Amino acid sequence: MSRAIIDVYALQTVPPSNLNRDDTGSPKTAVYGGVRRARVSSQAWKRAIRLAFAGLLDRSQLGERTKRVGESLAARIRALDPGLTEEAASALAAEVFVAGGLAKFDKKKGEMKDVESGYLLFLSHRQLDNLAAAALDASRAGSALDKARFKELVNTEHSVDIAMFGRMVADMADINVDAACQVSHAISVHAVDNEFDYFTAVDDRKADAAETGAGMIGTVEFNSSTLYRYATVDVDALHRTLGDAGATRAAVEAFLTAFARSMPTGKQNTFAHRTLPDAVLVRLRDTQPINLVGAFETPIVETHAAGRVELAAAALARHTVAVENAYGERPVGSWVTQVGEKTAVLADLGKAVSFTELVAGVGEQVAVALGQPA
Repeated sequence: MSRAIIDVYALQTVPPSNLNRDDTGSPKTAVYGGVRRARVSSQAWKRAIRLAFAGLLDRSQLGERTKRVGESLAARIRALDPGLTEEAASALAAEVFVAGGLAKFDKKKGEMKDVESGYLLFLSHRQLDNLAAAALDASRAGSALDKARFKELVNTEHSVDIAMFGRMVADMADINVDAACQVSHAISVHAVDNEFDYFTAVDDRKADAAETGAGMIGTVEFNSSTLYRYATVDVDALHRTLGDAGATRAAVEAFLTAFARSMPTGKQNTFAHRTLPDAVLVRLRDTQPINLVGAFETPIVETHAAGRVELAAAALARHTVAVENAYGERPVGSWVTQVGEKTAVLADLGKAVSFTELVAGVGEQVAVALGQPA
């Protein structure tokens, strides 16, 4: 194959929920196909995927995104040299980031302690560990960690989440990392109208029956929907960043699992909205990513004979065939995981397997694409 592109499609129904709120607390929406749809931003779902990585990959394969970089590095320095005081470790960590150009030293205060970067800085745990070791070595030698060495340490041994979702550092553009993965905003396959839940809460201390009334009154806005979700992974770009075929395969398998099993947690305690996809379709391509959202440009309207999931699966199957026939697209591989008969039509697009088998099958094809044994 000239390229290896993984396209992941999912249909997922969620009950009344508020997965992702706007600045007013309302569920996010978007107009598509002339009607208002429920929407979950790509940022919200990528955050959920990153959190899910923690249960799928070793900590050494992941990163940390924070402004409190001095605090993070100081803790690692003290772990390597417990004899250092907190103040000394903090000052040494501050020196590292000031020397690297990613934190500012306030000369008026005359001290460097617990420095923060001006924005969320994404570094892998291995990069932070390497910075801590190098800072200690330089300090013991009576020198300082220079910018060139700093840049070298933060531009190697990238974590899976950095390789997948990228890193942008405004003050040091040459350590930016292009994202190998793109995640679309999830939208409902049908029109939605947001609703309001009026609630009251009783004050448990109101023991006197004569004292009536609620202790709290409020409303929560929500909707329910069948979502179309899409993401794509450029396997070659991922491999270039990670530099290892085995790590690339593991990253792809972890991403597929996290994509299907993760869920944004907005108002989760209120709505208990965690579900799993009704169907997952994966296409391995050697050309380019293809988002098939056009299947739902005409909003799905359920009937007495068929519900939204069944009609959405049929629409996705038809549109996939139509687009690929029109442009001569022939996927290198295709896998489908379906729940029940409502999405059975998608089995015509690829090999129908359990989700565990789907992840393993894609992983084997990734290994082959990278010249490794399956």
